[in-house]
Amino acid sequence: LIDLEAGIIVDVEATPANRNQEVESTKAMVDRVEERFGLKPRRLVGDTAYGTGSMLSWMVKEKKIAPHVPVWDKTERKDGTLSSGEFSWNGQANEYRCPQGVSLRSERRNFTKPRDHITKADTIIYRSSKQDCAGCQLKQTCCPNTPIRKIARSVHEESRNVGRAIGQTPEYITSKRQRKKVEMLFAHLKRILKLDRLRLRGLSGARDEFLLAATAQNLRRMAMRLLEAQGILPEIKRG
Repeated sequence: LIDLEAGIIVDVEATPANRNQEVESTKAMVDRVEERFGLKPRRLVGDTAYGTGSMLSWMVKEKKIAPHVPVWDKTERKDGTLSSGEFSWNGQANEYRCPQGVSLRSERRNFTKPRDHITKADTIIYRSSKQDCAGCQLKQTCCPNTPIRKIARSVHEESRNVGRAIGQTPEYITSKRQRKKVEMLFAHLKRILKLDRLRLRGLSGARDEFLLAATAQNLRRMAMRLLEAQGILPEIKRG
């Protein structure tokens, strides 16, 4: 976890090479830094791995952090048919509307026992009616191989929309550029500090190695900033 303004590593968490565990480690580091140092980021910059619905919801709703990450989105269709983004969402009616004005709903009758309709993938399925789709002139460009159109809406869709909106701002472009500082530190770990292979076993050993390496990087960065403040560093560069 790196402070982009200063380029200082503020926390380290070693995990196996698993995307889910890497994302969860970010939550642990953010909480730990806030508890230990009273530091809470205004924005979190990362790659697409951190743009999942649950992670975006954690940032937006729980931590109040602006997600400057690409949204993990697979709703765009590549077969020429209508994508879910071309359907309008009506939150008050809890339904989608297709370009022809037909509604897609999660339920079309009242149940005695209310249901949340949430699937194991944390989505709610919205369906059109077979009667509406049968005579629709857009059926071949909407659902040519199925009798009705279905849209799976994430339960974290509101947070995903926040991430999409931020992705259209100039601040997001700045964050993408600043993310290079993170990649630079990783490259320095591998090429300069020779941390391309761990020498200690287990997660505890990996954590120790990374903590020592991060400490070395921070000391080097702080020494450089101190020399710059004293006006010494330009002389060293010219010499």
